[in-house]
Amino acid sequence: MQASMVSTGKLVVISGPSGAGKSTVVRELLQKARLPLQLSVSATTRAPRPGEQEGREYYFLTKEEFERRRLNQEFLECKEVFGRGHWYGTQKAPVLNGMKDGNWIILEIDVQGALSVFENYPDAISIFVHPGSMVELERRLRNRQTEDEEAIRRRLEVAREELAFRHKYKYEVVNHTVETTVELIQQLLEQHQ
Repeated sequence: MQASMVSTGKLVVISGPSGAGKSTVVRELLQKARLPLQLSVSATTRAPRPGEQEGREYYFLTKEEFERRRLNQEFLECKEVFGRGHWYGTQKAPVLNGMKDGNWIILEIDVQGALSVFENYPDAISIFVHPGSMVELERRLRNRQTEDEEAIRRRLEVAREELAFRHKYKYEVVNHTVETTVELIQQLLEQHQ
């Protein structure tokens, strides 16, 4: 094997509907990883929430700075989310630099963003995570008790659309329990070593 291939990392895309447990699964995956996994930190134009730190949860950019970077094609993917006027995106440079350093960069992004990434990176290891049914998804969203009825309805509507694209991913994983989902994803990733 060539030396350049040994030091090159991989791009891992994990997405699925809101409420599927992606963030919890990714957090556990990073803690238990047997591979050099690194989470990509997205950029956003929304204000930080209490407790959020620059560069940990997000890179917080002004709308003007985000737009400048978007026009300069500095994002792998970006979009305005849920019609609230806030933009989110994955910056190219940290992802490509991380892969160059041999890391496996995880993009935890929505389906629309993932489809954009697949256009330019068809070899990305892509995993669609979902709870198994719309009934279970609705139960999870309601149990979070973080959103009003309109927000839940909107998330369920988006989830139905996102589920229609699960065949675009290399793998589909039903998240029954975090522990088994993390172990299954680790096994899937290790097949790509």
